[in-house]
Amino acid sequence: MARRTKKKEKLAKRISKFSKKASTNSREHIQENLIGRFSHIKMIRIYILEWALLVGAIILLSITQAFWYASSYTTDSWDEGGVYTEATLGKINSLNPLFATTESEKTLSKLMFATLSSPDYSGHTGLDLAASITTGDSGLVWTVLLKDGLKWSDGEAITNQDVLFTVSLLQNESINSTYSSNLSGIEVKEEDGALKFTLPAAYSSFSSALNFPILPEHILKDIQPSLLLEHNFSISPVTSGPFVYNAAQNIGNDGEKIVYLTPNESYYKGAPLIDSFVVHAFLEKDDIIDALNSGSVTATADLSPLDADQITSDSIYEKQSAISSGVLAFLNTSDGVFANKDLRKALQKGIDKRSLRAPLGDEQALDYPILSSQVNINEYPELPEYDPDSAKSTIAEKYSTEDTVRLVTVNSGYLPALAENLKYQLEQLGFNVDLTTYDAGQDFLLTVLRPRDYDILIYEIEFGADPDLFAYYHSSQATQTGLNLSNYKNSIVSDLLLAARSTMDTELRTAKYESFLKYWVEDAPAICIYQVNMSYYVNKNVRSYSEDNRLVTALDRFTDVNFWATEKAIKNRTP
Repeated sequence: MARRTKKKEKLAKRISKFSKKASTNSREHIQENLIGRFSHIKMIRIYILEWALLVGAIILLSITQAFWYASSYTTDSWDEGGVYTEATLGKINSLNPLFATTESEKTLSKLMFATLSSPDYSGHTGLDLAASITTGDSGLVWTVLLKDGLKWSDGEAITNQDVLFTVSLLQNESINSTYSSNLSGIEVKEEDGALKFTLPAAYSSFSSALNFPILPEHILKDIQPSLLLEHNFSISPVTSGPFVYNAAQNIGNDGEKIVYLTPNESYYKGAPLIDSFVVHAFLEKDDIIDALNSGSVTATADLSPLDADQITSDSIYEKQSAISSGVLAFLNTSDGVFANKDLRKALQKGIDKRSLRAPLGDEQALDYPILSSQVNINEYPELPEYDPDSAKSTIAEKYSTEDTVRLVTVNSGYLPALAENLKYQLEQLGFNVDLTTYDAGQDFLLTVLRPRDYDILIYEIEFGADPDLFAYYHSSQATQTGLNLSNYKNSIVSDLLLAARSTMDTELRTAKYESFLKYWVEDAPAICIYQVNMSYYVNKNVRSYSEDNRLVTALDRFTDVNFWATEKAIKNRTP
């Protein structure tokens, strides 16, 4: 046992001695080969710097190459998801598209309901639910074939019966819809799987008149037309367009409302990218401006260029697109002060139109009720020159100061300011004027527009993709359901418009419209003021409608709504 202990002690002494020797040798080696050589660095410092720069350059090139290759197979693109909130002006009283009158209701109608035809990206009449719309040489019978596989948002098929049902509703006298006049006197039936529309007279642009929303027969077939507005469908409709109703929220008690829409998975073009489209219906323009500046809404089409100075948010910019609409002063030719033709012609001379449209610019000037983009008129009739003294002389002779001119407009865009300007000019000419500005809606339609309860109406009308002045100046349309807002009746003009509407010959149609314009200037049923530009104030960080699209109406901005987006993502490129 003692011997083993001595061996262990002897081994420990050897290990300790070896460790001390190794430590000494290590210190001497480090001193000689590292610390001792520090003094040599000064002589090779250039080589060390070159080596460090070379290594750094290699690392930098490697990182750059990695980023370069990444950008070659990835891209920053718009992605699914997100919420798009559009501010509109006017109350939402109904979600039934047949009764849409305010801009808020029209916006919802366009987002939720499809039509047989619709303006395409080029601004011409294209196809929506219809797979084809054809006619013969006479233009009297039109055949419409629906696309295959169309569905309502509840999964039910969209069929010819839905179209027949909708046409029947629009032709019912108890339905006060803006679409009704386009279908007056038309017979439609199903034949060999297609729809046959037989017109009372040839109509070369009838395909554009098929731009009315279709309603679901399987939901509404047992409802009396007179009760349709009160049906639950007007609150929570089944839809056929890109979005479907989800929920609504009332803001206060005055009528401000928010409607939430979600993608319609049954939509024939496919569901939109946006997760939720929100329509915030404001009652005042100033509230829309505040919402844009605060960022609580994404965009609006219900402000004019005159409002640009009030947009203080750096995130909002203005897109301007010309549309096929115009603002006119319609003179009531059948009743009141301006049943007198001499007084209407006095207004042609006495109204300073340049002053009325000065805030908008001369590029929006409109003198005739036909756009140059619609018809190539060879020679326009000459309009009377501005001569207020001559106008005052006629007015003093023909106008009774006991009569009051009822001047009416709606609370939309520049119209109220324009009406104030016109009121001032009329008073300067010697008229007593009562100006009333209404909210655009069903009440205005029923109590003012249809009974023509005005002497002068400042109003915006749609000229359409193709010219068709029949609706606005033909004698048959001077009714409560028609759009002859001047109650203008001239048998020769009616014949000219009917002939222009029925001919398929472009040159002959142009000649008819040239003749019409001569009578229009002579009879003075209206005064054209300006062509409308849509100002779309939108957040810079979203994708909205393409500015390459030619818009017929402001609502045509939704033609490509399926591709609107608010979210971005980095995605790999497709090889």
